[in-house]
Amino acid sequence: MEAGHNPFKIGNAVPVWCSPMPRKMMAAVYYGIGDVKYEEVDVPEIGPRELLIKIGTALTCGTDVKTYKRGHPLLLSKIPTLFGHEYAGTIEEVGEGVEEFEPGMRVVATNSAPCGTCFFCKRGKPNLCSQLKSSLVNGAFAEYIRVPEPVVRWNTHQIPESLSFRDAALTEPLACVVHGIEESNIQLGDTVAVIGAGPIGQMMIMLAKKAGASIVVVSDLANLRRDMAMRAGADIMIDPSKEDPVERVKEETSGYGADVVIEAVGLPATWEQAVDMTRDAGTTILFGGAASGTTFQMDTGRFHYGQLTVKGVFHLTPQHVEQALKMIIAGDVNPDILISHEMPLEKVTDALQMMGAGESMKIAIKP
Repeated sequence: MEAGHNPFKIGNAVPVWCSPMPRKMMAAVYYGIGDVKYEEVDVPEIGPRELLIKIGTALTCGTDVKTYKRGHPLLLSKIPTLFGHEYAGTIEEVGEGVEEFEPGMRVVATNSAPCGTCFFCKRGKPNLCSQLKSSLVNGAFAEYIRVPEPVVRWNTHQIPESLSFRDAALTEPLACVVHGIEESNIQLGDTVAVIGAGPIGQMMIMLAKKAGASIVVVSDLANLRRDMAMRAGADIMIDPSKEDPVERVKEETSGYGADVVIEAVGLPATWEQAVDMTRDAGTTILFGGAASGTTFQMDTGRFHYGQLTVKGVFHLTPQHVEQALKMIIAGDVNPDILISHEMPLEKVTDALQMMGAGESMKIAIKP
């Protein structure tokens, strides 16, 4: 080779040193209502105090189904975008400044976290934190997911070897249910009615029983969900296509109505139904999120003179996440009731359609 010869120089061109090509992975990408594609995308790059997690198992969620059917302005503000938010897996990379976690650790993380310093965080309501949106995690229906700093700090937990990724991935939805049950203030011997026996409703049944409910009445249109509700601990099942749920609940409670009613569907009609089947001085928990812009009606006389308590309950707090994970590890909930199928990542669309049709509970998605 001639002295001074540069083998990378072509003519008078200046040598260019290329950075490595981005790593690729397969993922489900949300393009719009009813439009989710399975395709190759870049592996997310992490920054300081962030984590890259290799997905062990992701779970479908009722919110995913709603998003697939009608969109979601909070979760998916920009499209196309990665999709899915219930997951557990193994840490692949840690960002600069991360001290509590290291590659190889088995972990579960939630889909958001509070800032800890805003108006609502300081008043003990971190589930209403103004910064939740900026910490949102999407992309669990993929091979890898990036976890932002607030979620690493507040809502990421190491899981024991004895806990499967499938079961650990229930932590986020169960934490929301823990919050709902806490707000319901169920007393020993109460009659509790649950409208909607999807996975959230099933967890409500399990935790209502543990909170001391003596009778749990459940209303749902789907045969599968009613059957699973009996396994979860429900005492009385209602098929609303064959009888009036409000009248049946009153019939079972000497005409009074249930002490606590939990709505876990998210429709204005079932919100109204939930209030109607609550006894005077009882509590109605509106847990299912109805579409933005919709309204529901309530009789003002009944509300005032019946001294009703009607609560909207949203999301979770870091405390609820810790409580939920401990309950899963202790075996306080039955994952086999909550997760009915397993599918590969490329079948995410089929899984969402199955769940939306009431033909499954949650579906475990394996990358």
